[in-house]
Amino acid sequence: MHPVRGLAVWWEGVQVGVLSTDSSGDTQFQYLDTWLFRDGALPISHSLPLREAPFTQRESRPFFDGLLPEEGQRDAVAAALGVSKGNHFKLLEELGGEVAGALTLWPVGEPPPDGTSPGKMQRLSEGELARIIERLPVRPLLAGEGELRLSLAGAQSKLPVIKDEEGIGLPAPGAPTTHILKPPIHRFDHTTENEAFIMRLAAETGLDVAPVEIGWAEGYCFLLVERYDRERAPDGCLRRVHQEDFCQALGCFPERKYAAEGGPVFRDCFQLLRATSTRPARELLKLLDAAIFNLIVGNADAHSKNFSLLYRAGETVMAPLYDLLSTVAYPDLAPGLAMKIAKRTTLEEIRPADWKVFAEETGMSEPYIRRRVLALSESVMGMAEVVVKQFDVPRDSRLAMGRFADLVRGRAESLIERA
Repeated sequence: MHPVRGLAVWWEGVQVGVLSTDSSGDTQFQYLDTWLFRDGALPISHSLPLREAPFTQRESRPFFDGLLPEEGQRDAVAAALGVSKGNHFKLLEELGGEVAGALTLWPVGEPPPDGTSPGKMQRLSEGELARIIERLPVRPLLAGEGELRLSLAGAQSKLPVIKDEEGIGLPAPGAPTTHILKPPIHRFDHTTENEAFIMRLAAETGLDVAPVEIGWAEGYCFLLVERYDRERAPDGCLRRVHQEDFCQALGCFPERKYAAEGGPVFRDCFQLLRATSTRPARELLKLLDAAIFNLIVGNADAHSKNFSLLYRAGETVMAPLYDLLSTVAYPDLAPGLAMKIAKRTTLEEIRPADWKVFAEETGMSEPYIRRRVLALSESVMGMAEVVVKQFDVPRDSRLAMGRFADLVRGRAESLIERA
């Protein structure tokens, strides 16, 4: 391969390697020798271990393509930028200044700007924020506007922003963000209230979850999710913390994130945590709780890109949960689980004997699984109404949350009968 263009991959101000493309559009990634022989150097992905030889497009695309938006969001971003949705390198060239995790991608020879200092943001008035929310469906991530180069994976509309005590703003070029703003999904009613309720319910049930809140701008409702891959230092500067989703870590293309399309299943996810986490026993329990909770609340879209590894303070842990939604609240969405539990796709199919099968799939203890099913179900039943009361929202939003609470309570009762 004879590179034509390259993107330097930076990690905390140090260049790690280069993602390059040739005239035919093939890409490859190669670590720099200066990184390979650096004390304490880490790979950027479990699927891209430290080595001198370059990684082919087949080897490297699952990780780098996993930094980009998916499905309809990818189509809209590509249209806004005037590039092919299949031109992964060009999309990263346009969007890779602020991505999930600690990395940032810039043209070779162009050091990334120092955008970590406090105060470097474009503050938004309520009206400006409302206009941005209006534009997001046709210009996701504000692609192509000014010098912004922002990217997030996923098929839902969202925007990385900075939030502080004075309000919400857009980052300066190259600066890290603190929150993810998610407007409602227009095809379905009250998705913001749904996700806020389910995320907060998970937290109250004892799961490790990214903090959320509901915001408003001139009548527009949106969800604000605090980024777990960003940390604020005592001097106010923001620091990126590295992470990757399970698809990236397993070398799976994002378009194959669903198990039905050949993507990872729970057996793969539990094996990944055993191989990578610093304290596997603790992290395996977190993943088990997440699987059970998603079954209780009816989150059928919990695929492998909705679980991540977080590389923080010298240890590898399972990242806080995110993108939790009761999808069964919407009859137009497929009810089957993205990753089957004991070969079952819905709560209604679960039988008591299935927990033995799930134990074999995950390598966990069957009695422990049954105890967690009962404990989480009882906790959901007890906390659902409490969580609804935590939100200061208009009457129609509160009524919607009440309906979601009734739904998950009923599912929890049903699961207790199947434990």
